[in-house]
Amino acid sequence: MYFGVDYHPEHWVYPYAGTQEDPEARWHRDVELMASAGVNVVRMGEYVWGLCEPEEGYYDFDWLWRLMDLMRQAEIEVVLATPTAAPPVWLAKKHPEILPVDEQGLTLHEGTRHAYFANSDVYWEYSRNIVTAMAKALGHHPQLIAWQIDCGVGAHTTEFSYNEETRKDWHAWLKAKYKTIDRLNDCMGTRFWGQTVTDWSEVPMPMRAPTVHNPALVLDWMRFSSDSLVAYIKMQSDLLHQLTPDKPVTTLLRALTRHYDHFDAAEAVDFVSLDSYATVKSRAAQNAMEVDIMRSLKKDGVRMPGGGHGFWVMEQKAGQVNWQEVNSLVRPGVVRLFTYQLLSRGVDGVLYFFWRQPRIGSEKFYGGVLTHDGRGDNRVYEEIRQIGEEMKLLGPIIQDTQVYADTCILVSHDNIWSQKLPKQPNQHFNVRDHVLLFYSALHDMDIPVDFARPTDDLSRYKVVIAPSLQLLAGGEADLLKLYVQNGGVLVSTFNTALVDEHHIAPDDGIPHDLTDLFGMEISEFDPISPDEPNYLVFKGTFPTSHLHPARLWCDVIEPRGCQVIATYGKDFYAGKPAMTANDFGLGKAVYIGTMSHQYFYSDLMHWLRQLCGIYPLLKVPDKIEVSMRQKEGTKLFFLLNHGNSHVTVQFYKPMHDFLTGTTFTGKYDIPPHGVVVLDEQPTTSRFEASEAAAETA
Repeated sequence: MYFGVDYHPEHWVYPYAGTQEDPEARWHRDVELMASAGVNVVRMGEYVWGLCEPEEGYYDFDWLWRLMDLMRQAEIEVVLATPTAAPPVWLAKKHPEILPVDEQGLTLHEGTRHAYFANSDVYWEYSRNIVTAMAKALGHHPQLIAWQIDCGVGAHTTEFSYNEETRKDWHAWLKAKYKTIDRLNDCMGTRFWGQTVTDWSEVPMPMRAPTVHNPALVLDWMRFSSDSLVAYIKMQSDLLHQLTPDKPVTTLLRALTRHYDHFDAAEAVDFVSLDSYATVKSRAAQNAMEVDIMRSLKKDGVRMPGGGHGFWVMEQKAGQVNWQEVNSLVRPGVVRLFTYQLLSRGVDGVLYFFWRQPRIGSEKFYGGVLTHDGRGDNRVYEEIRQIGEEMKLLGPIIQDTQVYADTCILVSHDNIWSQKLPKQPNQHFNVRDHVLLFYSALHDMDIPVDFARPTDDLSRYKVVIAPSLQLLAGGEADLLKLYVQNGGVLVSTFNTALVDEHHIAPDDGIPHDLTDLFGMEISEFDPISPDEPNYLVFKGTFPTSHLHPARLWCDVIEPRGCQVIATYGKDFYAGKPAMTANDFGLGKAVYIGTMSHQYFYSDLMHWLRQLCGIYPLLKVPDKIEVSMRQKEGTKLFFLLNHGNSHVTVQFYKPMHDFLTGTTFTGKYDIPPHGVVVLDEQPTTSRFEASEAAAETA
């Protein structure tokens, strides 16, 4: 288990620390405090280009080598970030053409991070130069265990840039995709508003215009921009694999929040790393969903330090952020609680951001493990040190364990982008919120969940949930049919298959290419106001705990052989099907024609449990979150209390608590923000073995 911090040694030299005679003296104290807290890895270097190459072609990596030597003395390993997230000022002054241009044609200027765009050949060349120089200077240091590419590629609205150089790449991308201008016009539907083109050079970038651009054009622009960013990541990844083939490579991602395909980005690196804001969020399910999405980005071919099959959290917030209206302190125990939530869902490395609150720059009021004074006697440092001691104990136990799920939720970046375009049927609908309703119901029942694209292998799952796949390619529809044909259970919803991959609406019925799968057709759909919901009337054995509303969207369904599970309660389509199920091959396809409240999705999961044989990991009170990691012969249960009061859990068989070393049955109190790590084996032999392993680690 890797347990560490994000360190910025460039902040802690004279005159901000150290002395004039020994400018780097503070580093010794930082390393000492890290070792005392159980830190065994640091990430550093993401913003040091201007320090490592203060003038073009003049490199100075000696100071980083000296620091890595200090880390070696303390047995702390290092992840080095390539510093391309923050180009030096001299580079922008010499080559202003590297600066991004926004959709209004305005240049975003230098003097800060992310002041570049990913299609710049000049920036690619300088990036190769600094990455090559860094790898040659530091790549053979014995403390180096991995590389991080850049830091937050595409951040701060730089996913899209409207430079002239981008225009050339855009036209080349379109030519490679469509081959002929006639095919581009046909697929994009440029006849609408008479926007046909006769030459590739006429295809516009979707810059600010009097009204909306062709949605097919904008969708392709988002795909092109995603490919451009992923190509930049892959360029650095390939270069580092060539220069340091034994060092795995990662990059920093956030769960579906930036406009590029994270699945594609994951394919370009050896392992995935998350930028986590878990301590800022209030809902355990929302945090857990982001973690599960990140774990799911790369299920195969993972290569990371220490082995394993999971992913890392390269930035876990240790304290308050500095960009909210009110940046409150993170309460005691919360960092520890969310560290265990990360750990329980497959993380094999956690690093806290910042190591110490900086005294300089725009993030000086951003929380850190250490406060500005750097003494190491503050509350957060003590909490991190407690976690560090626990990680020494748990590390050997967690080694080689994985998270397994029988249930999967489908997400697609193309689909997400499609629903961010203007002129949607209902502006109150948000696909991410819709996904969260399904996920929260599964999370609250302690049922593990994977995420996948529609094109992934789904055969491993008993249930696949596909919320609002508005954009669905024909090949994706065929794969969903194959999954159900072979015995799977698919749950789909309104706002599905309204357009194909070219953003063309079908003329053969909705959902496009899936009417036979669901045994019905949507004759029309009714987007409705949040203030005027319909309601659902259920038939048969579907369990209902509440009166369930029909919110935001109501599909008017015409049955074609399906079973009707629920109908609408009012309006001109009262009595029409709202929820259906259809046998297809060996499996079943369920369709939900509306959106409801959280209670409905909880009832839905109880119904699916009986239908598919999916079960909670443990039966515990609702306020307790349960996750499990396992390997052959070992199941580790993580019980987390996200509440502010004690919760009593009843165990009917002997359970062994790894954090206390005790074995117990019967009632067990979990304190507020408390954590228990259990297995079902009553002997203490494994605990004793883990203690011995921790002593020698």
